[in-house]
Amino acid sequence: MRIAVASFSHETCTFCPKPTTVDDFEAGKVLHGDDVLESTRGIPSYINGFIKAAEEEDDVELVGILAASRSRGGSSGSWLTEECFDKYSLGIADGLRKAGKLDGVLLALHGAMAATGHHKPEAEIVRIARAAVGDVPIMVTLDLHANEDSELTDAADAVFILKTYPHVDSEEIGYTAARCMIETVRGGFKPTTAIRKPGVMTPSVYQGTGESPAKEIMDRAREWERREENCYCVSVAFGFAYADVPDVGATVIAVTNDDAALAEKVAEDVSGYIWSLREPFAGKKLPKTREGVAEAIKLAKAGKTPVIIADHSDRMGDSTHILKELIEQGATDFCVATISDEAAIRKLKTRAKVGDSVDVKVGGYADCYSGKPVEIKGTLEYLDDCSFVLRGPMSRGDTRRLGLTAVLGFGENNHVILTPTLHQVLDDAIFSAVGLSLDNLKIVAIKSRVHFRAFYNDAAGSIVVVDAPGLGPADLSQHTYENIPGDIYPLGEKWKK
Repeated sequence: MRIAVASFSHETCTFCPKPTTVDDFEAGKVLHGDDVLESTRGIPSYINGFIKAAEEEDDVELVGILAASRSRGGSSGSWLTEECFDKYSLGIADGLRKAGKLDGVLLALHGAMAATGHHKPEAEIVRIARAAVGDVPIMVTLDLHANEDSELTDAADAVFILKTYPHVDSEEIGYTAARCMIETVRGGFKPTTAIRKPGVMTPSVYQGTGESPAKEIMDRAREWERREENCYCVSVAFGFAYADVPDVGATVIAVTNDDAALAEKVAEDVSGYIWSLREPFAGKKLPKTREGVAEAIKLAKAGKTPVIIADHSDRMGDSTHILKELIEQGATDFCVATISDEAAIRKLKTRAKVGDSVDVKVGGYADCYSGKPVEIKGTLEYLDDCSFVLRGPMSRGDTRRLGLTAVLGFGENNHVILTPTLHQVLDDAIFSAVGLSLDNLKIVAIKSRVHFRAFYNDAAGSIVVVDAPGLGPADLSQHTYENIPGDIYPLGEKWKK
């Protein structure tokens, strides 16, 4: 049994200013052939789940095709260019044709990709793959933030979506998809799918599955899996509200073994449950920058350290609102991780060496929500190509290469880490890599929505989520949408007051 494995993944914030290009994916490294498998072996991921399922069998061979899943800057990139989408979707198809006889295809996608010229990019990826391989099973894994509809389930034989945010179950979902594939090819399973769109869109910051109502929604999906033997997998995508696309919002996909009635029943029930929770799921009050920083300083003085300030809104990485407020309120022993400012790093590279006194303005360049540049007068503490191995539960063992990175020290044990692109802090590895320690910091401000909780719920003394200005706001009405459904809650025309 020969099963092809490919990945083409991007979470696209369409409100960001810069399109995502071929160069962005190539900078993140695109993999081909055996490297698709070997690069993720042993690292929590969909593909390692595929590998684990295949290794349990004597007659299953995985065939690596192509993996384009690490665009430079991640979701700070806007719409994929047509050239970019075509290169990798058609590249997968070309690799499938050259792979010889295949019995199935496993595609690790995202679900929140937005591509110029393609309204439903993931469905189009599957259709392009289908044209290359013909009538063999194609199964898809998706991120919890996927925006999808029936075009995808019509194109694929089965779809499986993460159940956790932070995403700690990617390997489990990959394994589930691969087991389904193996049994389908053997003839012992007939994947039968139903899909529903509840008509609800929610900010990412409210989608953490450790909190209500997201937790209860996923519990309901798992309860169906436990209750009905023939209910193989119940998937819920909460959607990605920062992509202005026609299939935005939550999606429920139920996969059964040849039981269409059960699939429809389950999808309808979970979809209705999400609709019943639409008001709490669409938002709650979070502290703004000034009050959030004040709360963090208060907690630090009370010894509940390190205090993590989570900036969930910054999609470009250059926002200075929290840095500025920390300075103005007289905070000490803090680190801001990170500010994206490649120009400032280049300036430091040409004008200073580690240990020198420096005076440089950082951040605040990308858009009207970024704030103003902040002048830092201090010491250059680190300047080097930064790489590290993640050790938190989300991506333990995965190597991150940030490129030329700088650390500025100033004031009373205050620091700001400068990276060339947006960096979402997942654990404490970046601090160790640049010579800092959480033990010596009272406040740590990071750019992250929910993923940081996988590590910091245990490692932090306290956590403050701040609703600073940015392109990923808690208040979705900040954005002007052109492509979303008119009846979607809470932004569709039907719900406008």
